Amino acid sequence: MQPTQFMDAVKAVLARDHRFDSGAYYFLKDALDFTVKRAMDHNEGQQRHVTASELLYGFRDLALQEFGPMASTMMNEWGVNQCSDIGSMVFELIEEGAFGKQDSDTPEDFKNIFPLEEALNAPFLPKTPLMAADT
Repeated sequence: MQPTQFMDAVKAVLARDHRFDSGAYYFLKDALDFTVKRAMDHNEGQQRHVTASELLYGFRDLALQEFGPMASTMMNEWGVNQCSDIGSMVFELIEEGAFGKQDSDTPEDFKNIFPLEEALNAPFLPKTPLMAADT
């Protein structure tokens, strides 16, 4: 899809649905590209459809790579608080013809895969519990 076509699709989605910031849709496109490339690397260079789960993990990994400890904050700013939000954006873009899908793909595929905020914060939390100072 050409960049202007994707921009038009995002504008059309935002005209009817204000839940997510435009940046979230552009990041989702980057996350899809990231995930497809990862799938190709594990599939002898052959492109294939990625599952909702694969896309969610790719979204998480790219967010951590791009935003580090601010990934959770960035997603909150964009209105993306859980995996089902990502699924909602995916299906809005499918409706606009910006993304493709298989007949078996559903928005429910994005539900309860992992807690998004926790997944974005976990790498930056202490590995051992902090001990209270003896008083």
